[in-house]
Amino acid sequence: MAELKDLLEERRKMVDKKATQHREQRDDWNEKTKEFTTTRNELNNEVRELIVQVREQRDLRDQMNEMVREKKKERDEANQAVKAAKEAIRSTFPEKAPELDKRGRPIRPKTVQSVTRTMERMEREFNEGKHSGKKAEPAYFKKMKELSADLKRLKAEEKNVEAAEGSTELRTAVAAQETAHNAVKEAAEAAQSAHDLMIEWNAEVDKQREKAEAAHRRLRTSKKEADKEHSMYIVSLRCLHSIQDILRAMRSASAGGGQRPAATDETQDLMAKLLAGEVLSTEEVMQLQRFD
Repeated sequence: MAELKDLLEERRKMVDKKATQHREQRDDWNEKTKEFTTTRNELNNEVRELIVQVREQRDLRDQMNEMVREKKKERDEANQAVKAAKEAIRSTFPEKAPELDKRGRPIRPKTVQSVTRTMERMEREFNEGKHSGKKAEPAYFKKMKELSADLKRLKAEEKNVEAAEGSTELRTAVAAQETAHNAVKEAAEAAQSAHDLMIEWNAEVDKQREKAEAAHRRLRTSKKEADKEHSMYIVSLRCLHSIQDILRAMRSASAGGGQRPAATDETQDLMAKLLAGEVLSTEEVMQLQRFD
């Protein structure tokens, strides 16, 4: 009997130690669960705030894009006004008959820009050897001479137009054109800035959402581990109380008692609370593990 009692006492101490370990590990996991829950909730709040900012930037970008479209219409109208004013000035110059092609169709009027591009192209082709030969080379120089004369004439006409730009109508049209162009530029820059910021915050949303999901995964893991340790703690307590019941019965038998003593009502109530999932105070937990 003494050997059995010693063995049970040894087992009781071992189970008590295991119960303490499981309780401490459960509490550690519960603390981590609280930390992960707080982290996840904070990150989710940040994600929601960033999403609001992304939407605001998207709305701002769309407003700026709409403004760009409106300002472009105003700029087009200003461009037309400048064009009309210049044409009105040119109409005061001596009228020239339109040039015709071989089929008698009107040729698009030459401009300083178009003549310059043609001369640059022909010069590039000449350097590449495309106008070499007895006939091609003289034709090239003749054409370049004609184009040079055209360019000189067109530049003179442009100077005459520029000299006439002091007219109230043209001056007003040019000022409106410049204002409209600047407005388009500013609206386009604002729209691009809002778009870039929206993209940047979108990336931040993805980054924070990934962190929140990682915290949630850690939360689930810690909760699972806490539940596992709690289950092991319950099993250890049951084993501990079973051993205590046996030891009490052995003491009662040695003392000549005829009835097996049971655990106190308070201990049974605490076990019932624990099995029901209620949280016990530190004092109550220690009482459950205390050997009566």
